[in-house]
Amino acid sequence: WAVGIIGSIYALFGGLRTVAVSDTINGVGLLIGGFLITGFALASMGGDGGISAGFNTLVAEQRSRFNSVGGPESSVPFATIFSGIFLLNLFYWTTNQQIIQRTFGASSLAEGQKGVLLTGALKLLGPLYLVVPGMIAYSIFAGKDIKADHAYGLLVNKVLPAPLTGFFAAAMIGAILSSFNSALNSACTLFSLGLYKNVFVPDATEEQVVRSGKLFGWIVAIAAMSIAPLLANTASIFGYLQKMNGMYFIPIFAVVLVGMLTKRVPAFAAKLALVVGFSLIAIGYFVSPFDKIVASMHEFNFLGIVFSWLIILMLVIGELYPRETEFIQEDVGAVDMTPWKFAKPAGLILIAIVFTIYASFADFSVLVPTS
Repeated sequence: WAVGIIGSIYALFGGLRTVAVSDTINGVGLLIGGFLITGFALASMGGDGGISAGFNTLVAEQRSRFNSVGGPESSVPFATIFSGIFLLNLFYWTTNQQIIQRTFGASSLAEGQKGVLLTGALKLLGPLYLVVPGMIAYSIFAGKDIKADHAYGLLVNKVLPAPLTGFFAAAMIGAILSSFNSALNSACTLFSLGLYKNVFVPDATEEQVVRSGKLFGWIVAIAAMSIAPLLANTASIFGYLQKMNGMYFIPIFAVVLVGMLTKRVPAFAAKLALVVGFSLIAIGYFVSPFDKIVASMHEFNFLGIVFSWLIILMLVIGELYPRETEFIQEDVGAVDMTPWKFAKPAGLILIAIVFTIYASFADFSVLVPTS
């Protein structure tokens, strides 16, 4: 509750600028802290040999986990990268209000593109401070009946020198605050501008819109702080959140994609897709015997199938009941829309690096059934 109250105060009273500044500071701290944990953990595994010896030990003990393809026994099969995993990440990084609101705060299109590409470059470092520590924790704590959600905290407690504990604790609290604040700010924006201004009170003044957003923010914050302790009993918090996200990520992303690529699909097709998509995924996750069918094909593949159905549904409706006029997105002239001249080359370089990383660690032979 303390973290929630602190985060709510500076998110709701400080606004997006405060969230952006604090997120930048917290992000730098978390990046440094994450690499410190990786370094100290590898050094701990390497003993007198240091970090390099620790890395060699880790590779020797968990060579199969360095295979980017995974294997038949992987909890996230390789094929899901091209279905649910791909779609969930596309939504999160291109459509999720919590993420794109930072881009909307850019002074121009070019500056926004620079920020997005820099984020993509930093994202490539993720395996070093997220995946590798997880693998080290598995090596150290395997067979000790420890919940996966507790592994990182135990690893930090084991390898981090006492003088750095305060710094890392501050970085972790900052990361929690950043996630909470970003979600809270985006929820306020969606409610105040999307519902209050457009639906409930169309002639509302700017002051009324801001006040409604803050009030809604406090309601969401209190609800979140009340519900959060209940998640402690779930088998995996991350797995639970993935299920919850899938129920609205996939329908919304399908609607956004069709809206971007077509001009004749009517609004009611999008509304129908949202209801149908959410309902299908919820039934597939939680209603027997449909949940067993979903489990047999893997939930991420199920999300890919539902996404395809929703796209087809909207396109068919668009053919049968098209809009009378084509939808045209107007440029309101709020910012300079001149693109950064190096945006495409930089984007292609990042894509090439991603493929290179996957290819360098890939061993497709593990997918071939053995007799």
